[in-house]
Amino acid sequence: MPTSASFFILQLIKTIDMKKLVSSIFIASVISQAVNAQTNQMNYPITNKKEVIDVYFNTKIADPYRWLEDDRSAETAAWVTAQNNVTFAYLDQIPYRDQLKKQLTEKWNYEKIGAPFVEGDFTYYYKNDGLQNQSVLYRKNKSGKEEVFLDPNTFSKDGTTSLADVSFTEDGSLVAYAISEGGSDWRKIIVLNAKDKSVIGDTLVDVKFSGISWYKNEGFYYSSYDKPTGSELSAKTDEHKLYYHKLGTSQKDDQIVFGEKYKRRYVSGYVTNDQKYLVVTAANATSGNELYIQDLTKANSQIQTIVTGFDNDYSVIDSKDGKLYIETNLNAPNKKLMAVKAATLVNKSTWEDVILESDNVLDLSKAGGYFFAHYMKDAVSVVEQFDYSGKLIRKIQLPGLGTASGFSDKKNAKDLYFSFTNYITPGTIYKMNIASGKSEIYQQPKVKFNPEDYESKQVFYTSKDGTKVPMMITYKKGTKLDGTNPTMLYAYGGFNISLTPGFSIANAVWLENGGIYAVPNLRGGGEYGKKWHDAGTKLQKQNVFDDFIAAAEYLIKEKYTSSDKLAIRGGSNGGLLVGATMTQRPDLMKVALPAVGVLDMLRYHTFTAGAGWAYDYGTAEDSNEMFNYLKGYSPVHNVKEGVSYPATMVTTGDHDDRVVPAHSFKFAAELQEKNAGNNPMLIRIDVNAGHGAGKSVQQTINENADIQAFTLWNMGVEKL
Repeated sequence: MPTSASFFILQLIKTIDMKKLVSSIFIASVISQAVNAQTNQMNYPITNKKEVIDVYFNTKIADPYRWLEDDRSAETAAWVTAQNNVTFAYLDQIPYRDQLKKQLTEKWNYEKIGAPFVEGDFTYYYKNDGLQNQSVLYRKNKSGKEEVFLDPNTFSKDGTTSLADVSFTEDGSLVAYAISEGGSDWRKIIVLNAKDKSVIGDTLVDVKFSGISWYKNEGFYYSSYDKPTGSELSAKTDEHKLYYHKLGTSQKDDQIVFGEKYKRRYVSGYVTNDQKYLVVTAANATSGNELYIQDLTKANSQIQTIVTGFDNDYSVIDSKDGKLYIETNLNAPNKKLMAVKAATLVNKSTWEDVILESDNVLDLSKAGGYFFAHYMKDAVSVVEQFDYSGKLIRKIQLPGLGTASGFSDKKNAKDLYFSFTNYITPGTIYKMNIASGKSEIYQQPKVKFNPEDYESKQVFYTSKDGTKVPMMITYKKGTKLDGTNPTMLYAYGGFNISLTPGFSIANAVWLENGGIYAVPNLRGGGEYGKKWHDAGTKLQKQNVFDDFIAAAEYLIKEKYTSSDKLAIRGGSNGGLLVGATMTQRPDLMKVALPAVGVLDMLRYHTFTAGAGWAYDYGTAEDSNEMFNYLKGYSPVHNVKEGVSYPATMVTTGDHDDRVVPAHSFKFAAELQEKNAGNNPMLIRIDVNAGHGAGKSVQQTINENADIQAFTLWNMGVEKL
């Protein structure tokens, strides 16, 4: 008499063809898992190991899970199914998981309305009735009649096709919009007559890492690569090109504007608001770019080289009265605004300072004939208004300490709209009179959350090398600092990206259930400018991990929490942060939550957009020193036999085409094979999903409920 599992497999063999056999065996291997889900002994699916050896500078590196890099193979698909069966069997036994879903759903269900913007004869705005998978673009005519303009919820049955970009012509008569399917970075572009919403011309396909910038009403500029057939980079996909699409013509006839003579990884083109100049930026990494200009007022004018090399960042903010206004960190790590006559652009000595560099990082926008300088002071917003001569008009009064965004509109705008939020304040839209600077609440969300019940404060702690690092800590008022509080430590630390205070429904539920939420601003980010960013790159990347470890140690020392009640979380580069920290200091936390992480640091640059991340990471081919440094912290290569790792749930999408899921697949396989303790090593894989953008509301709610349930359960919380 065969065992139940063996009998199951025998029955499958009788009823399926051989092409599906490997998938069935994987699925069968998890039959016993549901039975054991409530025990500490985990029975993981068997992940086959295959002999693959790479050689770096005479050092051999085994890569036994290389086969998982093929996310389209039947074998990998079967592995994904098997792993999800194990993970969801484990999650199913957590008693308050459904309660968390209910809490998240109830809090999520409130009307969300975005800031309005005028295009032609209509005022447009995004609105979500609460639980719609995607926000809907509405508009009103001059008499106030409302209608749906674009509803992404009708683009697909499962709600995972999202509206990725919308661009109107200057007169508002035409609109081009991009859609993303299943969270992919590859886009499609559709053009409409804005008045009657009729489609104009063919749909453009295979567009990636692109804006949409109109030239008059004749056509628009966009960027893309030659689409590859698989995950790995080829020479073609390493070459980003700028195209011009003329309305009424086929995409195959689109003109290559930039990218044939000069091969660059990232190319962007946009037309100045006065329609006089095409601005082209080109780069090989995520920091530093070249600058090119084409005079569109002259027929057949050539693209002019303005700045070559990748040492600094340049962005043309506006064109006015024959001058171009350029934001740059040239000799100004925190950025400044410069102006130059278009006729003398190539002569750097003619560039003049307009808004000088300050102690805080600058980010500029424009509206109503003014510049609005958004500064970060210890990761909190400060906004000032300047005229085009650089004269300070006023400091904008903000509602409090937090993140303000917006301050952008057309030159003839009399009012502008900005949003304000922090960790305990839901995003609120304000209307501001540009001439007086006075503002008033325009739209305040009705969320079932009372900010008065919570406290959010900033502290500064000391990292390993003595560097002071800021951190925001948020919790319910009256919380006792006795080391028993479940605490989520979230960070990023890379790519010049700044983590600023913002409200989140998921975090609101975490706080409501007694959790603490802490966000440190690690080196590698952009909170303190180029120097802060560079201090967390390449051979200094360990600074980022040290900053994160020091944040955890501070929270424990100050009795916000303890190692038994601490979870670390991060996504993408933040997933690397979690992976590196948990392998370096597995004793420090109880739960680790790496999401869509860059986890194989020896091969990251061989996938999709990975080669462009070398400014931050360096690559294993750069030098023996760089190879050894990367190998020293690469999470996939630092999971060790005999070590008890914290309870881990890796999360990813099965078709993430930015940070390919192989990173997460390999890391999970290493943890399941080598972990010495009883903590679960799980991977939760969203099917038909990408890097994160475009997920349906239900997908997002389910994922957050699972993450919080897993975290609290492994901290020993038996009920909420």
